[in-house]
Amino acid sequence: MIEQDTIKLLRECDAGVKMGVDSIDDVLDYVSSEDFKKCLTHCKDEHIKLKDEIQQLLEQYHDDGKEPNPMAKSMSWLKTNVKLVMHESDQTIADLMTDGCNMGVKSLNQYLNQYKAADEKSKDIAKKLIHLEEKLTADIRGYL
Repeated sequence: MIEQDTIKLLRECDAGVKMGVDSIDDVLDYVSSEDFKKCLTHCKDEHIKLKDEIQQLLEQYHDDGKEPNPMAKSMSWLKTNVKLVMHESDQTIADLMTDGCNMGVKSLNQYLNQYKAADEKSKDIAKKLIHLEEKLTADIRGYL
């Protein structure tokens, strides 16, 4: 049970971290403020470090991880592009990123509750990812 929950939690973290990196990549070219761009780039770098850590653990379990849900990814891309076409601004980007972070935090907390038997290392990774998302939300409030 511990191993199954651990793998499932790591898969969800893997999908979440990939979604976060993709979302930042989708908006980075549209950001005008250099400070905002640095903030997003730093967060992306932290996501990539966490992704590498997740991959190493998944390899120990001989698992390939998980890609983000194609429907969720498509909807995110569509929402981002529609909003940016209508109003390209740092405020719009901060709003989109905040929504994405909030959804990520909610999902990751649900997975932490669902996979209670997961090992502490995988739970710590999920908590680190939650912390990254919450920190980004706090850091970009000034652009809302």
